[in-house]
Amino acid sequence: MRKIIGIILLIIIAWGIGTSLQEIPFGISRAKLADHYIHNGKEETGAANIVTSVVVSYRSLDTLGEVTVLFLAAIGLGAVLAALKQKSVKESEKASLILSTGCRLLFPLILLFGAYIFIHGHLTPGGGFQGGAIVASAFVLMYLGCHKEKKINETGSILSESLGGLAFIVIGLIGLAIGTGYFLNNFLPKGEFNTLLSAGIIPIIYIAIGFKVGAELSKIIDLLMEES
Repeated sequence: MRKIIGIILLIIIAWGIGTSLQEIPFGISRAKLADHYIHNGKEETGAANIVTSVVVSYRSLDTLGEVTVLFLAAIGLGAVLAALKQKSVKESEKASLILSTGCRLLFPLILLFGAYIFIHGHLTPGGGFQGGAIVASAFVLMYLGCHKEKKINETGSILSESLGGLAFIVIGLIGLAIGTGYFLNNFLPKGEFNTLLSAGIIPIIYIAIGFKVGAELSKIIDLLMEES
């Protein structure tokens, strides 16, 4: 069974590589691709951040792969830690006054800043992965300073991760179905350039990625802190 699955995966990978080679003419330089992104990215995607245009539009399947790798890493870590048997439980050291006070004051502000980063990813440097990592850093602070009082809500974490991933896939498939035949085709109106409600599906995708990455990294932190 494993051999059959492996062969199927190799066929899919080979098909993807072959399709990519057919779409990109041989001999084209990276400089030409970069020039196309720089000069046409704003018009084609409506995003003021050119990096966003590349990550969420031109190389959308790569972004899907990155999200999948992070998801598999979270699952793998959970499986490994679940298989380990904890021999002893040690009393954790009490956090200092500065750390515990900073946890209560900074935790909501860090969450707000992370949300700001992935909501404005199409306008300024940042995006779903960066915003999600900032959100997860808030939970690191929570465990260090308020570990006896607060804990990650497992139901909320799973729900955020699932809805974020589902939104990413559904929007990508809708673009594939009604667009020009590629995943995450920007099928929504691009709006007014350099405003919050612009760039079509890109802000929605970044919000979905932000929730998913934030939930997955927070869950990884939760598993590691419980194990330690």
